[in-house]
Amino acid sequence: MAKLSQDDLLAQFEEMTLIELSEFVKAFEEKFDVTAAAAAPVVVAGGAAGGAAEAEAEQDEFDVILTGAGEKKIQVIKVVRELTSLGLKEAKDLVDGTPKPVLEKVAKDAAEKAAEALKGAGASVEVK
Repeated sequence: MAKLSQDDLLAQFEEMTLIELSEFVKAFEEKFDVTAAAAAPVVVAGGAAGGAAEAEAEQDEFDVILTGAGEKKIQVIKVVRELTSLGLKEAKDLVDGTPKPVLEKVAKDAAEKAAEALKGAGASVEVK
């Protein structure tokens, strides 16, 4: 098998859905015994309450978590597809498997817009 260049790999990843990419990352982590988690900032001793308050104030990435589909499940699936570019089956599986994250590590305004769109479709949502 020929060795793929970084550009070739990126081209392949661009063609994958988010779920396929997520499954690839999990398989990669298991195969090579690594973690693809983002590095967390280190809080230096300065009082637990003060450090926690600073971390809360500086949060700039949010997760939008679907906690329930409500009565208008089809509308919620449509909104999930719009927000994530998932296929119909993947979006339905995400909605059926609640609670599940719809978007992860997005800006506050994007998280709020996504939460409003999902709530408008009848879903119950958490932003963390």
